[in-house]
Amino acid sequence: MRSALVLLTALLLPGAAWPQPTPSRDTSDGGFDASEFLLEHRGVLPVPVIITEPAVGYGGGLMLLYFSESRGDSGGEGQASGERKAPPNITGIGGLATENGTRGGALFHFHSWAGDRYRYLGALAQGRANLDYYGAFNHGRSYEVKGTFLLQQALAKLGDSPWYLGPRYTYFRSNTRFTGATASELSAAQMSGHIGKAGLVLDYDTRDNIFYPNRGSYARLQAEFARSWLGSDQSFEAYGTRGYSWVPLAPRWTLGLRADGQFTRGTVPFYAQPYVDLRGVSRGRYQDRDAVAVETELRWNLTPRWSLLGFTGAGKAYGNWRSFSEATTVVSVGAGFRYLIASKLGLAVGVDVAHSKDQNAFYIQIGSAWR
Repeated sequence: MRSALVLLTALLLPGAAWPQPTPSRDTSDGGFDASEFLLEHRGVLPVPVIITEPAVGYGGGLMLLYFSESRGDSGGEGQASGERKAPPNITGIGGLATENGTRGGALFHFHSWAGDRYRYLGALAQGRANLDYYGAFNHGRSYEVKGTFLLQQALAKLGDSPWYLGPRYTYFRSNTRFTGATASELSAAQMSGHIGKAGLVLDYDTRDNIFYPNRGSYARLQAEFARSWLGSDQSFEAYGTRGYSWVPLAPRWTLGLRADGQFTRGTVPFYAQPYVDLRGVSRGRYQDRDAVAVETELRWNLTPRWSLLGFTGAGKAYGNWRSFSEATTVVSVGAGFRYLIASKLGLAVGVDVAHSKDQNAFYIQIGSAWR
């Protein structure tokens, strides 16, 4: 849901065609603000997508988003008054392509009802990705994965608490091949092409807004089980946990803390193995049976709309090719800025620049980098 909503701000990038009414100045501070445009607009919105992920190269795409209920009716008033209200129902369709030949298309729908007590998320995607697999070695072997992906998830709120619980099912039918040197360390089972998983998701959310929080926490616990009767070629388990917290240190300073862990057991297809997820580190560069990462971020609100931030993090992938003590600890550092482009939503856009061992990267960010 959050990824779909934040894509709206890409309309504000140069070259985008804006439906009427257009974003305007905020009367309270004279700053450029898109709150009314995002909250009150109804209908289909074209959303340009810019891709800067090092693993697939530069690229772009277009999403078309349809809102069955306006943000003004479902969430805008709550944001303005400080009370959290139900998000809108969203349907989206789009496609993307990058310079290394990666391309794909997707369709999704998010729906909430009963005052946001129940949430549904469904998605269908098809595409091709050209990536590198490092595995047991320090050099990448290029591979191509083509496939169709299906996601179904339904969550229910637990009483009046900030907890949500519900089932999740994912299916990925794929064909994979190495386009150059093969990964000799992989077994035939690890090259399997079909993944069918079902499990449970537990969410916790006390953030003051879902886009660029100033305070509060978000956490997720997830357990999924791949079995043949669910459509999987191999049986394995996948467990995930992540938590983010934003702590105000002073009126203009906010400390962000992040921890992330992905753990698997059984015979996992190589392209689905956990990897270290940090800014400045190419996705899949450090990949193994398990992966953990921690990150901290310090934000300074230079003005009510402009903020500067610095961040650093560390992570490692381990468990199969290397033990925890033997695995490389990758460290990344970086800095960035944000502009509060929709004050009623707490939505900010900007850029992060990051560095890790032998690699530099930049990212166009919509909201927080932690999702």
